[in-house]
Parts: sequence; structure tokens; C-alpha cells
Amino acid sequence: MKYQLYPLKFQPILKDKIWGGEKLNQYLNKDSKSKKLGESWEVSAVPGDVSIVSNGELKGKSLQELLGIYKSELLGEKNWKRFGEEFPLLIKFIDAKENLSIQLHPNDELAKKRHNSFGKTEMWYVMQADKDANLIVGFKDKIDKETYLKHLEAKTLTDILNFDKVKEGDTYLIEAGRVHAIGAGVLLAEIQQTSDVTYRVYDWERVDSEGNARELHKDNAIDAFDFEMKNDFRIDYKKQKNASNIIINCPFFTTNFITIDSEIKKQNTYDSFIIYMCVDGDVEILTDNSLNSISKGETLLIPAHIKNFKLKSNSGKLLEVYV
Repeated sequence: MKYQLYPLKFQPILKDKIWGGEKLNQYLNKDSKSKKLGESWEVSAVPGDVSIVSNGELKGKSLQELLGIYKSELLGEKNWKRFGEEFPLLIKFIDAKENLSIQLHPNDELAKKRHNSFGKTEMWYVMQADKDANLIVGFKDKIDKETYLKHLEAKTLTDILNFDKVKEGDTYLIEAGRVHAIGAGVLLAEIQQTSDVTYRVYDWERVDSEGNARELHKDNAIDAFDFEMKNDFRIDYKKQKNASNIIINCPFFTTNFITIDSEIKKQNTYDSFIIYMCVDGDVEILTDNSLNSISKGETLLIPAHIKNFKLKSNSGKLLEVYV
């Protein structure tokens, strides 16, 4: 039986990490007692980690199953033609109790050739940051391949990296090829292409409980670097209330910021699904046939065929994401 599509919630896919902590539980109410919880995958079609619907008549169905059944009704016509049954985005919340590895990601061309995968351009929205917490994004100064390799060999890579102290609301675009790392004490929302390909180049001489270091990918990474990249990664954006304020509009996704203190009538003119990530407060989503609510740390997907709906809140903040 084919049910009518409605706003979809998914079971979070929780992942322990060597650098993870407890904020995803404490701040975002994720159901875990782990002291090393690093990521909550909110919407995913990564093989082996495909999201499962948690609400309504389609509860228990996977995102991959829904793509096969609903096609453009779920994705939108242009996205269906572009991606078929490959869902284009991976949506996460991340808690870094310790520094993540210094890393970068390949672009579409390289990722397709090496991994039969999408590339990985991503963005970060900082939800909470401890005092003096930072992100590593790009280099301090213009760097060439030879200088990078010299510092990598000497284990002085951090001397040439750019450290940015961050606070709630800070936003960054991490394009494929850009060196980066989430610093200790940062809780953030991440929107990215559907890819789990990461090239680690330095991991702070860290070892696991058995004394083993994680694998590095120095050789693969050297071809993935974009040494010509500009320092345009910090994103300034408007914060007009009860309106969609564009943060990032790139070839892979668009993300808007919405602060709500009343009721907003929304019309989906994007020919795309829309994902809402609640980054503060509580928000109700009303369609002709349903009423859903999301709280801080929750995510909702509105299928492309739902064209009109309302958002309602006294003090909610959302990231609005579409392709």
C-alpha cells in the first residue's frame, strides 16, 4: 500500500568517536549514556547507515525504500533527474570533546574516481562553544605544496593553520579541498554532501585504548588539497525574524536561518525536499493533514510534493536546507 507522504522524522544514528563527549545527550537529548558520543546522523542514505522513519504510517521504512517508492514526490523533479535514488545530503549534529583530526575531503571528480562516491563540501553552524573553543579552517597564509609537506614531516602543521575562536551562531563553509578540524568544546550542526570519505593528515599523535593510532591518508590527501583556496570560509548572514535568511547557497545545497516568534506561512517553490534542523527552542510544523513539532536537536524532512505549510513558535531557531 502506498501511503500519502507527510513530514518525516527519522531515528538518529548515534556514533561513538574517540573525540566524542556527552553534549549530544545533555544539550540535544540524544538517547545515549555514552561518554564518547561524537555524532548523531539525522538524515542519511550512506550505505550501512540509512535513516529509518520514526513517525506515522511509514514508520520503520528506510529512506532508501522511500526513494524507490516516491521518487520525485520526495526529492522534487529536478533532484530526481539529477540524483535518482541517491539522496544528496547527510545531516548531522557533532560534539567534539577533543579536537578532531586535521583533515580534508575530495571533490566530486576525485571521490567518484577513487571511492565511487559524491565529494564532500559541508557547512557548520555552531550551536554551543566552550570558552576559547575554536575551529581550524584553512591556513594562516598562502601555502604551497612543498611548505605544507615540510611542516607535515616536521610535525609542525599546526603552526601554519588558521585557528578561529567561535561562539553560538558562527557559520562556516568547508569546501572540498579545504583543510579543517572541529576543535575541542564545540557542538555544531553539519550539512554536507552524502559522503563518508575523509582524508586525515594529522591526528595529534593520538592513540586508542589499545595504543593504536588511527590511519592517516597523507598520500591520498595531497591530490585533494586546494592550495589556491581563498579565506572566504566565514559566513556573515542576516537574522531577520520570521523570514528565511540565506546563509549559504552553493551548488550542493542551500541553507537558510530562521528565527520564529509567531506563525509563518511557507510555500515550497524550490522543487526540492526541505529539511529543518531545530537549533534552539521548539517549532510546530503544520500541513493540511498533519501537525508535527521539533525541539532543539531534532530534524524533520518535508517531502517536495508538500507545497504549503506553516511554521509556528514563540522562540524557535531553524536551519532550513534544500537542494
